Amino acid sequence: MRTSIPADYHSHTHLCRHAGGRPIDYAQAAVVRGIQEIACTEHIPFPNDPFPAIRMTMAELATYFDDVREAQDSGLCTVLLGLEADYQPTLVTGHIQAILDSADFDLILGAVHSGPFWDLTPGCPTATPEFIEQMAHTYYQRMTELAQTGLYDICAHFDLLKRTGVFAPESLLAKIVPPALDAVAAADMAIEINTSGYDHGAGEAYPSLQILHWMRERDIPITFGSDAHSPSDVGRYFEDAVKLAREAGYTQRAIYRRRRRTLVPL
Repeated sequence: MRTSIPADYHSHTHLCRHAGGRPIDYAQAAVVRGIQEIACTEHIPFPNDPFPAIRMTMAELATYFDDVREAQDSGLCTVLLGLEADYQPTLVTGHIQAILDSADFDLILGAVHSGPFWDLTPGCPTATPEFIEQMAHTYYQRMTELAQTGLYDICAHFDLLKRTGVFAPESLLAKIVPPALDAVAAADMAIEINTSGYDHGAGEAYPSLQILHWMRERDIPITFGSDAHSPSDVGRYFEDAVKLAREAGYTQRAIYRRRRRTLVPL
């Protein structure tokens, strides 16, 4: 008997300006893929955005809501309303909270995107052991702070700093990752298995199997996300991700409705 494919809780649309398709296109792709549930998680808009080419504007937020509603009304599959909200310390108590209060969201992804890891490549002179160590410390400190805000439901691409194929030593990660996971567990958040890493320099999912083991020890729930930037990305590598989750000892996954979590069999 074929195992059902988990819900895909991470997708982006044309509104973020670096993806394509509309929510209804993602719903149609999910049906073809045999996925019964997806979440639209467009990047949260920011005021006076220093990077306007990578997210929708405040004026487009209403369009986003309308587009998601169209996909929901299509009846193709279950479509949830979500956001991927960058952790920005100066905007947490004001702007981000106001956006999250503006609609009945089903789930909110918390993410850390900014950092030198984005463009750092293997063999780059900058990628010294000292630089990598400092970069990793800063990244996981931000992940800890993200969890401590209490604003988010799910951590997105938890170890994104390996995106280009520059990996921090396991001995270092063993020291700095567990405290961040403790903060996630204390905040009662889940962490997604993000499969976009298979197509990045990392060559593996976010997070790694080792981190998944640490998560399981702390009973941190999991979701699955393709981080789709095209309808064709929906559910990519999910069979591999399910195997990874089971290898780490997971037998359940989390689903969300109006930011309330339920665990279902994997």
